[in-house]
Parts: sequence; structure tokens; C-alpha cells
Amino acid sequence: MKRVVTAAILIPCVIAGIFFSPKWIFQVILAAIGLLAYHEFDQIVVASGIRRAGWAGMLCGLGVLFLTPVAAIPVLVALVGMTLAMTADNLRSSMAYAGAFTLGVVYVFGAWHCADLLHSINPHWLLFALLLGWSGDTAAYYVGKSIGKHKLAPQVSPAKTWEGTMGSVLGSVLAAGLYAHYFIPGAALWMVLLLAVIGNIAGQLGDLAESALKRGANVKDSGTLLPGHGGVLDRIDSSLFAIPVIYVLLTYLQ
Repeated sequence: MKRVVTAAILIPCVIAGIFFSPKWIFQVILAAIGLLAYHEFDQIVVASGIRRAGWAGMLCGLGVLFLTPVAAIPVLVALVGMTLAMTADNLRSSMAYAGAFTLGVVYVFGAWHCADLLHSINPHWLLFALLLGWSGDTAAYYVGKSIGKHKLAPQVSPAKTWEGTMGSVLGSVLAAGLYAHYFIPGAALWMVLLLAVIGNIAGQLGDLAESALKRGANVKDSGTLLPGHGGVLDRIDSSLFAIPVIYVLLTYLQ
């Protein structure tokens, strides 16, 4: 019930932020969510025995979100991370710190930068990308609970099944196809279906990737801010993979 109530509150807020906010307010919302998610990522980093990036990572992330061209993001972030790694008391930990710093900033803020760019193309494409995760998660839950038998990745996420994965893809294709039909009528059907399938698969990989990080750090949830959902990072993990993929594919296909 907590999960349903939280979603019922969050989804209208997300829609209002995407469609009815001035651009600068939308970007402030992106920044706030990014900072919360990055803080939770930092907590996982600490639980893994690696020094946190803290404010340095957050400031670098804001630079990525607002200032950096997409192609330059990983290079510049890696250089900053390597530079800060030299300040470690024990230089044996410098590579792990630089790696975690770069991963966290690109993972969270690089994806959010793509969300901002996708919103600039058409806010409906951003909601399309988010819808892939929402509809896919719901379909995967009910299909997996009903007929799920074959484990997908038992070491990473024991509850996930191949049946649930297929249900997630089909649920996303149906929901995203209907959404695009009514709200993005100029998009070709073949492109919408291709984006839905690939975006859903990317989102499921994002969910598994965050689960692997948490399991490696022996952490159940990234946080407790969202009742029934865990932390902010837990809620957006699939979108952090799906949004950049949708943005890149859409850019080339159009």
C-alpha cells in the first residue's frame, strides 16, 4: 500500500514538473533529484569500503548537468576524479576512489543531462522514457508473481524472473505505444516500438546494475526517503539507463 500511495503522489508531481514548469524550475528539480540520488550513491560507495566523493562529486555533477557537452562528460569527470584521488592519505585507494567518483557523476548527472536534452526536444519524449520504467516495473511484478519460475539473475536480484522480464517488455511496448499514438502522433510506429523495446531492456539492466552495487555493499535500499520504494536512486535506477539510450537513439533515428 505504501508503494502505491507514494507512486500516486509522485507521478502527478513528475508530470507537472515536465509539462507545466518553466525551464529553469524543471532544471532545478532535476538538480535536486540528482543531488539526492548522488548522495545515496555515495552511501553505497562508503558501504563498499571506498572514500566518498561528497561535495566535490556533487559540484562536478552540477557542472555536468548544466555546463558540459555530452561527448565531453566522461573524459572531464574522469580527469577530475583522478586529480582528487591524489589527495588520498593512502594512495593504494586512489584508483578505487577515482573510479567511484567518475562512475557516480556520469551515472547520475550524465543521465540527467540527457533527460534535460530530451525534454528540450519534446517533453513528451521524456515522459515516454519514464513511462517505460513505470509500466515495465508494474507488468514485471504481476507477471513474475503469477507465472514467474525461471530466475533471471539470482545472485543479483533473486526475485526477478525471465517471465517477469518478458512481461516488462510487453507492458512497456503497450503503454509507450499508446502514449506515443495520442501524444507524439508524428512519430513512426516502427520507431516507437523500437525505442520502447530497447529502452525497456536498458531500464531493466539499470535496475539490475544498481541491485548489484547494493548487494556488493551489503545494502538493501539506497535510502528510506520514499516509503515503499526505498531511496531516490532505487526509484530512478532504470530511468538512468533508459533515458540516455532513448536520447541517443532518438537523435540518430530522427
